[in-house]
Amino acid sequence: MKISLPALVRLLRWCGMIVVMNLSLSVLAADPTEVTVYADESYPPYSYAENGEAKGVYPAIFVKAFERMPAYKVKIKPVSWKRGLMLLETGQGLALFPPYNRPLERPYITLSEPVLTEQVVVFCTENVMKTRKRLSAWPEDFYGLKIGINAGFSVGGDKYKKAVKESKLYEDQAPGNRSNILKLLLGRIDCYANDRLSILWEIERIKADGLYAEGSQAIVETVVISQELAYLGYTNRDNGRYAYKTEFSRLLNQVLTEMKKSGEVQKIVEEVLSR
Repeated sequence: MKISLPALVRLLRWCGMIVVMNLSLSVLAADPTEVTVYADESYPPYSYAENGEAKGVYPAIFVKAFERMPAYKVKIKPVSWKRGLMLLETGQGLALFPPYNRPLERPYITLSEPVLTEQVVVFCTENVMKTRKRLSAWPEDFYGLKIGINAGFSVGGDKYKKAVKESKLYEDQAPGNRSNILKLLLGRIDCYANDRLSILWEIERIKADGLYAEGSQAIVETVVISQELAYLGYTNRDNGRYAYKTEFSRLLNQVLTEMKKSGEVQKIVEEVLSR
């Protein structure tokens, strides 16, 4: 079969158009889906805002995780916790971190793979440790001691509250982490109960600020009072607004599982705390 020169030129042009169209479709298909994930702006060291940018343990973990999901271009936006929950409850936001599992309180949230276990622990002075045979049963092993807590926070559980009411141990409230840790270093309280990473992070900041004075008492981590798993929470009230949600969550769960298994999550936590 013979093809005339003009027909051959037309055929080549047509083939070229097909190639260009296919390349254009490939480029369009490769464009990542833009996603916004909200972060608590006031929960250091886990998640907080600094000059409008999300900082802390969870943002650091999720930045690494999202880098392994090239089909998505994810922006992490810090907001107040109350606003973040409202966005999920009304379906106006896709996801927020780091909620706990509260299905009755927040039925509008579907949870991801657990990201991290947050622990409430008790730190005590070395002097206290020397006078006690053990500090492992809470609150019984701490009877007679002065326990520091953050004002307005409820920690310790029902048995602790009962022991305080019966004067079996003594509660001392201060405005926040720094106040309580400084009191602990000076021996003005015997122990301090709060979130483990929050305490460790504030100790590093106190050292960086030159407030960890020579001669300060050494402080020692003792018992875990309670622990909570933290997640990325997705709205289930979006009515299909986020068509990519199922695949996005599936991929993220896979990445988070790999990061935890390899020890990368723990490494990130340590890096953030040492900054």
